[in-house]
Amino acid sequence: MNRLPALFVSHGAPTLALEPGPTRGFLAQLGAAIGRPRAILSISAHWETAAPAVGAALQPETIHDFYGFPEALYAMRYPAPGAPELANQAVQLLAAAGLAAADEADRGLDHGAWVPLMLMYPEADIPVTQLAVQSHLGPAHHWRVGEALRPLRDEGVLIIGSGSVTHNLREFGRHRYDSPPPPWVSEFNDWLHTAVASSDREALIDYRTRAPQAVRNHPTEEHLLPLLVAAGAATPGSRPQRLHAAYTYGVIGMDAYRFD
Repeated sequence: MNRLPALFVSHGAPTLALEPGPTRGFLAQLGAAIGRPRAILSISAHWETAAPAVGAALQPETIHDFYGFPEALYAMRYPAPGAPELANQAVQLLAAAGLAAADEADRGLDHGAWVPLMLMYPEADIPVTQLAVQSHLGPAHHWRVGEALRPLRDEGVLIIGSGSVTHNLREFGRHRYDSPPPPWVSEFNDWLHTAVASSDREALIDYRTRAPQAVRNHPTEEHLLPLLVAAGAATPGSRPQRLHAAYTYGVIGMDAYRFD
């Protein structure tokens, strides 16, 4: 079986599932471009735990973890089968790397997982499990998580980190949907792209002190940490690719990366 890439996608607002736009169009063709995996491991910014945890549900529920959005969103379901065997394998790989992990039998798929997957694989027939982030443990921890999970790519598993390359919701209401990014956003994103493209592990792990306006772009870290997992899962010496670049509301970066 050919080795699959690891991906990072920016999921934006839940309305990405409904509203046409560049990122929705990009994700709608991404699944066909990547091909059909045996299973999917999604790392979503919207599930945080004290220690690594993996969903082991046989039939994960579709979690509508948002409020005040159009009713059509709450009617959506992504009825993909679960992947408890993959969850167990991930727990074992993490444990072998010295990262104690557990599975959670009742965990469903939050919108960070199911919104991109609904666009990428709308048939919802590929087994999916979800991995939590641990914001308090920082970027180096998440890079180690990615390294530990790298062998899954050789077994037909598509690893997808889902977050946002810039994510400051405090600034969200000051801009229109199609507003261009202010300099403090674009400068950070340009720095991030350079660091990712050059596989600069040290810079990415230390982004909060090295990158311009890092804390303003990520007041909290959960939306960037899935990128660190995907980058950690890359084959050493490979060249990451930026597959997509866009902004919504000026301050939400919608970029996507591929790690081979």
